[in-house]
Amino acid sequence: MSLIAQILIGVVAFEHLYILYMEMFAWETLGKKTFRGAMPDDMFPKTKILAMNQGAYNGFLAAGLIWSLLISDPVWSKNIALFFLSCVIVAGLVGAISASKKIFYTQSVPAIIALIFVLLA
Repeated sequence: MSLIAQILIGVVAFEHLYILYMEMFAWETLGKKTFRGAMPDDMFPKTKILAMNQGAYNGFLAAGLIWSLLISDPVWSKNIALFFLSCVIVAGLVGAISASKKIFYTQSVPAIIALIFVLLA
């Protein structure tokens, strides 16, 4: 895999580690700021447990992307990266449909760009 593809995978993985942090540990502060206007402020404490669950899933996506960078076999590394980038793209599409269209641009677009570079590598 090319260095650019690996860097882009790392960027997407880091983004999902950030989302994990926000949803699991800072939902009522950073989450409220991030999703300003998406739901009333009084819903953030009520949805904290749901956000923690979402954060865990974002952590799994980040772990899979990081794992793809650590695999020495180039074919397996590429396949694992393609799988997890595809999962990120789908998660971003679901988020765009269900929560905010902004999620498509912040989550799916970087993963699409990384996926293209992985395919070209």
